[in-house]
Amino acid sequence: MVLFALLALAAAPQPDFDLLLKGGHVIDPKNRINERRDVAIKDGRVAAVERDIPATRAVKTVDVTGFYVTPGLVDIHVHVYAGTGMRNAYSGDLSVYPDGHTFRSGVTTVVDAGSSGWRNFPDFKDRVIDRARTRVLAMLNIVGRGMGGGKIEQDTSDMDPKATAETARRYKDLVVGIKTAHYAAPDWTAVDRAIEAGRLAGLPVMVDFGSFLPERPFQQLVLEKLRPGDIYTHTYLAAVPMLDEEGQVLPYLFAARKRGVIFDLGHGGGSFVFRQAVPAMRQGFHPDTISTDLHVGSMNAGMKDMLNVMSKMLNMGMELEEVILRSTWRPAQVIHREELGHLTPGAPADVTVLNLRYGSFGFVDVYGARLRGDRKLEAELTIRDGRVVWDLNGITRTDWNRLPRDYGPQTDPRWDGTIGSGARPRK
Repeated sequence: MVLFALLALAAAPQPDFDLLLKGGHVIDPKNRINERRDVAIKDGRVAAVERDIPATRAVKTVDVTGFYVTPGLVDIHVHVYAGTGMRNAYSGDLSVYPDGHTFRSGVTTVVDAGSSGWRNFPDFKDRVIDRARTRVLAMLNIVGRGMGGGKIEQDTSDMDPKATAETARRYKDLVVGIKTAHYAAPDWTAVDRAIEAGRLAGLPVMVDFGSFLPERPFQQLVLEKLRPGDIYTHTYLAAVPMLDEEGQVLPYLFAARKRGVIFDLGHGGGSFVFRQAVPAMRQGFHPDTISTDLHVGSMNAGMKDMLNVMSKMLNMGMELEEVILRSTWRPAQVIHREELGHLTPGAPADVTVLNLRYGSFGFVDVYGARLRGDRKLEAELTIRDGRVVWDLNGITRTDWNRLPRDYGPQTDPRWDGTIGSGARPRK
């Protein structure tokens, strides 16, 4: 009898999918999908995106009716080189560990923006990247010791394009760009050497311009120095010469974008003001990529998290599909990781389920000014490599009083990646 039951079980048809998200409104800009679709996942990959997939075909089906289903969010400006003990440094105490901030805001991939350089990147890899459940990529700082603060970041003798490029090539699966930041001298040394490293490594360069000085005009940076595909971050920083006396966006910014310069939002703790952003947005000067500049000085201030920044864009007039584009597929393209940021069958199953809430909300810039809004994005569910890693309201779960009286852990390694399940996303 037992043998017959085992044979019958073995002969029964096995589910086609591990996890099925059913009934949601899919926004996948790469594939030009903006409608109700079901999303099926198998073995950590997107398996199907179709109008109707029967629930019987999946091990686990989750009803996401009323929610938006998007690719996992890609934040290309964070600081996550934590744990070194360095005070007042982004290669230390000013950074945060990624997993405490990413999944709860729908982010599955981050790019550390230059916290480490060629000298300490191996330590960053061992200390953070290799241990994180979040997919952590990196831009190497042109300064060998990275963002150590003070004199470390001004040390031109430690700005070595060749060593930086060699390290980038050695860790090509993780390094996606070169970064220069906080340089204060009235010359182009940091920018020029970062661009040289980018040329040698075949990677884009991200520039945080540091001090805005007449000896090295910002206009020259974006019109001459940066190459097509290079990135200026902190687009709506107060110091950026953006508006004329009548509040009109200066034409050189549109010209820079036309020649291929990427303008990244990079909110941070001091780099986003509404008096720049609102007029620019109204005149069509939107950020190419939306990013947080997450660190200890921004996470509890006006920035907060990725979805709060995206909600600001939404309430300043950007369409939801555009907000999703600039937080998924566009940043993936900018860092040349085109396998990310979309829901094409075969792609890594990084998926975010968003609730668009309506009500009365307030959003604050880095100077403490408030923008009132009526819409706010919230992460209902986050999936990394096919496994649930954030479930705000337990929509993947069964009510306790419908389970056996002596129920135990409700986990399944095929779809469950929550803390305590023993399942871990693949790198």
